[in-house]
Amino acid sequence: MSIYDFYQIFGQIVFILGLLLLGLLSTTLILGRLQIKENRLIFPKLLLFTVDVFYGLFKKFAENVGVDGKIVDQIGVEVRNKVNEKLFRKIKHEDKILVLPHCLRHADCQANLDTSGIVCQNCNKCVIGVLKSKGEDMGYKVFIIPGSQFLKKIVEQNKFKAILGVACYQDLNLCMMKVSKFSVQGVPLLRDGCVNTKVDSRAVLEKMGAIQPEDNPMKLDCSTETHRKKTL
Repeated sequence: MSIYDFYQIFGQIVFILGLLLLGLLSTTLILGRLQIKENRLIFPKLLLFTVDVFYGLFKKFAENVGVDGKIVDQIGVEVRNKVNEKLFRKIKHEDKILVLPHCLRHADCQANLDTSGIVCQNCNKCVIGVLKSKGEDMGYKVFIIPGSQFLKKIVEQNKFKAILGVACYQDLNLCMMKVSKFSVQGVPLLRDGCVNTKVDSRAVLEKMGAIQPEDNPMKLDCSTETHRKKTL
């Protein structure tokens, strides 16, 4: 076989693999959008494989076909939620941890930072205090972290079987990837950013097992006036 023949065959193989990858990304995008829109779980292992292995490429592909790249993180979060929800519910609350983002804090928060995250003072000025108190009453260990780098320390220094996390879609998806050996559940922020973020507290409490789906919804954010009015 000549060097020309070798490169010709190699080029054909690369071309075929490219077509297969394009088909995989297209299929995952279609099935993922179906999962988000209709809550139908189809080929979850395929979806998670594509999101985990081709994360960056998948985002670029979605954007190139006119879809917001954020959908890749939505697919990862929603599929993992669906795959793990039954097992998560069966695990005792004492074997679970709740991880909240520091961006939900009140603007005048005086809490200090230590090696495991923000040490909440239970001032009840923001939704963090509400979720923390409820979680600890149920048996959860609760952590408020300023970044995903703290999650590694929490995993190394604590014994648990399941994690419930709150974050923006991208951070949530990437963190759920890193701790996929545990039973994980995630609640995305309604409004993300570095400060003044917002979460559907009802969704968090439902995931925690604190309320049932038929309970009246309540949305809390970290803005001073909104939360203060609800707590008075």
